[in-house]
Amino acid sequence: MLRNATLSLIGAGAMGEAMIRGILTQHLIEADDITVSTPRAERVQELRGRYGINAVTDNCQAARAGNIVVLAVKPQTVPKVMPEIREALAPDDLVISIVAGMPSRVLARGLGVPKVVRAMPNTPAQVGHGMTVWTATPAVDETGLRQAQAILGALGKELYVADEGDLDRATALSGTGPSYIFLFMEALIDAGVHLGFSRRVSQELVYQTLEGALAIARETGAHPVELRNRVTSPGGTTAEALYQLEKGGLRTVMSKAIWAAYQRSVSLGELADE
Repeated sequence: MLRNATLSLIGAGAMGEAMIRGILTQHLIEADDITVSTPRAERVQELRGRYGINAVTDNCQAARAGNIVVLAVKPQTVPKVMPEIREALAPDDLVISIVAGMPSRVLARGLGVPKVVRAMPNTPAQVGHGMTVWTATPAVDETGLRQAQAILGALGKELYVADEGDLDRATALSGTGPSYIFLFMEALIDAGVHLGFSRRVSQELVYQTLEGALAIARETGAHPVELRNRVTSPGGTTAEALYQLEKGGLRTVMSKAIWAAYQRSVSLGELADE
């Protein structure tokens, strides 16, 4: 499906580089058929040397080189980039956007192309363990869908959704989800230090505990409630700790935080549509 594809990336940040790395590792597209643009000359040289791809400082030059164009810039940069590359795009090009909060209708209108895929990856994509939720405009045909699936799959797991509103929901849950986990990890590590462990030992205990808990959940397929009940003895230490977490409103705070992130994602899309 990507045999005759040429890929261009507008933007070479952490997520753009993760996509390049994943595509090359999985041998989806040859390095000679990948072009990336970045404004810094030193970054151009770094990407050329590291991956053997074509790297340039001109967004138009990069956009013109590919029949699949990935928009991987910051949201505030999109209004400047879209008119810049619009004339460089062919009517049949497939555009894949990983720009947070940018509706596909805005991209299609601003870029002048009907085939747009909007995707929401998360930061674990940088190490090949991302979760990307994506959707596509009706103009994207079966070939385009399969191409997008392969490219986004290079970041980890991918999930297609028909309703673009699910992208805002995914932004709140999986897109920003790693930050919630990192905060929880930080709190656990600090608690371990408070108990008397060194920070190094506390960190090791927390990392392995989280990794093991996830492995059990995946391998057993059991609901988290069942897994939690298995290790909660009446009157025991786990029961006491869970009581304090529930008393402190952990579930309520988490739900409010994710709802706030969702509302913010929706509002960013509305602002972009103005």
